[in-house]
Amino acid sequence: MKEKPKIIEGGIFSDDRGTMRFVNDFRFDDIKRFYFIKHPDTSVVRAWQGHQFEKKYFYPISGSFVVAWVKIDDFENPSKDLIPEYHILSAENSEIISVPKGYANGLKALEANSELMIFSDMNLKDSDNEKKHFPSGWWLDWDEILEHK
Repeated sequence: MKEKPKIIEGGIFSDDRGTMRFVNDFRFDDIKRFYFIKHPDTSVVRAWQGHQFEKKYFYPISGSFVVAWVKIDDFENPSKDLIPEYHILSAENSEIISVPKGYANGLKALEANSELMIFSDMNLKDSDNEKKHFPSGWWLDWDEILEHK
């Protein structure tokens, strides 16, 4: 059975010393790199990046994002009728979204200055060589998500 996207839940603990966010069930076994994306406002849509062989993990550092994914049927000529899924990640909740290979992903900040950490199981050179870009308007109406959040 093919791997599917999943939410890895964590938690938040606060006391007089401060607050700790954690995702204890996340494993770094296959991670080769990480990077951050910060959106200064909510107008930017960063979509769609298709990864035939790369797995990505998304973790909110500040603010909130809608993170979407869609299973690609053909990386050279994907159907425009594919059905995406999405989840809202917030720094107020400690969760990681795992998006396996074979999917395209996209994201949009829901608050100004939101920041997201992304982990990848592929080095940058290999990722750039296998990544496919698709128009941000395919598969999902990003503004409609904001109306229903």
